[in-house]
Amino acid sequence: MTERRWLDAYSGQTVDQLLALEGTHRIGSLVLAFEQAMDQKAARVGDAMLTEEETVILAVEALEREVNNGGYGQFFVNSSSEYTLIIVKALHRIGCPQTAEITAKAVQIVQKTPMTREEIDRGTWEDNDDRSELLAECDSLYFERPENIEESLFAFIKVNKSKIEP
Repeated sequence: MTERRWLDAYSGQTVDQLLALEGTHRIGSLVLAFEQAMDQKAARVGDAMLTEEETVILAVEALEREVNNGGYGQFFVNSSSEYTLIIVKALHRIGCPQTAEITAKAVQIVQKTPMTREEIDRGTWEDNDDRSELLAECDSLYFERPENIEESLFAFIKVNKSKIEP
């Protein structure tokens, strides 16, 4: 079996053109290309003009990127936090209920012990040991990979391709 290639970046392809690369390119790279396409669209037309499906792509990819690079705490302090209110629903939409449950728990932890603007600005959000410990538990559950998020997101994109327009 031949190793699938990595698509380096989104370069203006249509939804159908990106989907057609499924057999030759790694799914993670295709999902990333869809995220890049949605980021470019949002920059052109504004976030409010994105469809719900397009926003799901951005929210799920933001969660993946941030949690994989620094845990849930990073998701909540970076610009990805804009998706906090919709991320659980987005995970359910793509068929990842276990990850949605873990993420809902992380959201509840942050709501009970909110990160203040001052903590975020100083980079001291980790100073709350109770919150950090509870979020670390969520991180561990997330890293156990109860579901294949990128495969689920790609399947979601295929099913909803008529509602996604780069």
